[in-house]
Amino acid sequence: MIDAIARHRSIRNYLDKPIEPEILNEILAAGTRASTIGNMQLYSLVVSTSKEMRNALAPCHFNQPMVTQAPVVITCCADIHRFSLWCRQRNAEPRYDNFAWFVSAAIDTLMAAENVALEAEAHGLGICVLGTTIYTADKIVETLGLPIGVIPITTLVIGYPADQPPLTDRLPLEAVVHHETYHDYDTQSIDKIWAEREASDETQELLKVNDLPNLARIFTEKRYTANDNLLFSRKYFEVLKKQGFFNQ
Repeated sequence: MIDAIARHRSIRNYLDKPIEPEILNEILAAGTRASTIGNMQLYSLVVSTSKEMRNALAPCHFNQPMVTQAPVVITCCADIHRFSLWCRQRNAEPRYDNFAWFVSAAIDTLMAAENVALEAEAHGLGICVLGTTIYTADKIVETLGLPIGVIPITTLVIGYPADQPPLTDRLPLEAVVHHETYHDYDTQSIDKIWAEREASDETQELLKVNDLPNLARIFTEKRYTANDNLLFSRKYFEVLKKQGFFNQ
């Protein structure tokens, strides 16, 4: 499994080939075996396989071609709705409509999504995680008919890869692992952690294309700008409130 994880890559081009129903069911079943807070399974996986629904979801993901190209799109949602219904039907009044339980449900959702991704790759399929999900959560809620208590967290596209792009780099282990307590970074350690990535041919090409002096400036001025960060944050916060995760 470690070797399989090490070979993970984001696939953005897919063959025009459906996923066999029995394989898709195995993938989804793997998602349900993820660890979950209190065995509550505070998530729902909305599986879109029809061309019509994938076309409807495409604008929610800035019309990235893989959304309509991949045969399966799974919108992974935090879901306190189902559990709350069950409680009320048994004369137990739930109070899961708050931020603490949004965090709990988001954790459940992401753990299930990772299981889905790993099982898909174990079957020779490719996956890509769509960060655009929280940017247009309001549109996704409308498109999928999500009730109060359900909010999209992330989206997976799954299918047979049309190509195998090179592995993307990762920071070294010492960059993200802290033993016993958190060890803060000094100037030298930050330079060391990012040295290999900053020196890569890919980074040098990005600097040339963007006419910027370093990789950090590409992130802050091109990829994830302050204006976009604030805009999408406010929009997602409003959807959270609308979907019932901020009641006191």
